[in-house]
Parts: sequence; structure tokens; C-alpha cells
Amino acid sequence: MSETPTPDRARPELRVEELARCADCSVDTIRFYQKRRLLPAPRRDGRIAWYGTTHVERLAQIKDLQARGLSLALIRRLLDGELDAADAPLAVAVADASGGELLTLPELAIRAGVPVELLEAVTQQGLLVSRNRDGIEGYAAGDAEIVSAGLELLGAGLPLADLLELARRHHDATREIAEDAVAMFDEHVRAPLRDSALADDERAARLVAAFRTLLPNVTTLVAHHFRDVLLDVAQEHLESIGEPAELIAAAAEPGWGRGTRT
Repeated sequence: MSETPTPDRARPELRVEELARCADCSVDTIRFYQKRRLLPAPRRDGRIAWYGTTHVERLAQIKDLQARGLSLALIRRLLDGELDAADAPLAVAVADASGGELLTLPELAIRAGVPVELLEAVTQQGLLVSRNRDGIEGYAAGDAEIVSAGLELLGAGLPLADLLELARRHHDATREIAEDAVAMFDEHVRAPLRDSALADDERAARLVAAFRTLLPNVTTLVAHHFRDVLLDVAQEHLESIGEPAELIAAAAEPGWGRGTRT
């Protein structure tokens, strides 16, 4: 039984099939990584491509970073020195926060119990946002809850077209706010830490801690503020056009009258 080839002094170079065995991956994976600029070009001798120790080590690094949750785009930038070493744990924390299985739209439709055509319409308007992991588009399992919430709104009598338009406007506004939040984090947290004299491990730990504080608190802030403003607008509207019975019923709801209006 032949031994797995290793890049040593006796055999410093490997063909692509031998490299695949050393790295425990497929030849197609190696070629895919080359197209994504994750691996340096091999040495060519005519039509034969020769790979060396650098390629074996790089494939091991890629496998390790993928196991930690990093996307191939981030891995390439990190290995090429385009990202600070302290950014890797931050990227892992972001990946963890948005992790979980990815579903295709038909799979999500089955899980949510709705026609896939409805989800396609909802997606086009931004009510559902796909995630991209290494070139693969998919939807989080939790998106089924969003679909269920949308169906309840439809069941309450809201027209689908109007609901989709509202979802599109909300998506655009939310993305703008999210971009501002990320820019603030980069300017006031990441940049100062990156310029500090702290060791990479300490900077990474502080970045991750700051992100784990930012994500839930910004989410809570935005969600609660939207709820308060929505209640405020609803109260103003009912006070101007509502019937007495409607006002009495609304006043009995939790949170009514405690919005942002004074």
C-alpha cells in the first residue's frame, strides 16, 4: 500500500492529485481556490503544474479558518495580509452571530408552509434577505418566523402589494441605519484599537467584546424605538378619527399611551 506523498526534501513538489491527498480535499476544491485567488499559482513545467510546501500550508490554513466560520473572501484578505490579525476573531464573531443552516427558497417555503412563488415576491421587495456564504445564497431557518409574521398581517387584512412596498421601504431605511452603525463601530472602536500598542490577542478580544455589546443593544434600541413610534402614530391617528369604542379598546393594550409623544 503506497504512502501518502508529503512535501519533504526527497519530494519537494507535488502534482495536483497528490496535493489533494495531502490536504484531504478534492482537486476541484484546489482549482476553485485558485480561481478565488486563495492559492498562489503553481510552478509549471510544460503542461504539468507542480505544487509545493507553501500550497500544503495554505490549504491547512484555509481549512482551519473555514472551520472557525470565516468566509472565503475574508480568508483571502487575511492570508494576503490585507486584514489586521486582530480582525480574524471579529470576523468569527460576526459569522457566529449570523450562522446556522442555510435553506434554499423552496426549502424555506416548505418549512414555512407557503407557496414558493409568494416567497419570491416577498424576497424581491426586501422582506426576506438572503445570506451569501462563499458564493452560496441561502436563507436562515429563522426566516420562517418572518414569513409567519407576514402571513398574519395578510390575514389581518393588509393588502399584499402594500405590505411588500412597506417592507421594501423598511429594508432600505434599515440598511442605511446598519451601514451607519458599522461605520461608527469602525471609526470609534476598531480604528483606535488597530492603532493602539496592544498585542494582537488583546486587541482581538476587545474588538469581539465590543461587537457582542453592539449587536444586541443596537438591535434592542432600534426595535423598541420603532415600536414606541408606531404606537405613538397609531394613538395620534385614533385620537383624530377613532370611535369611542376603538379608543377604549386600544387603551387597554399593553404599552398604549407610553410612546415617544409627550
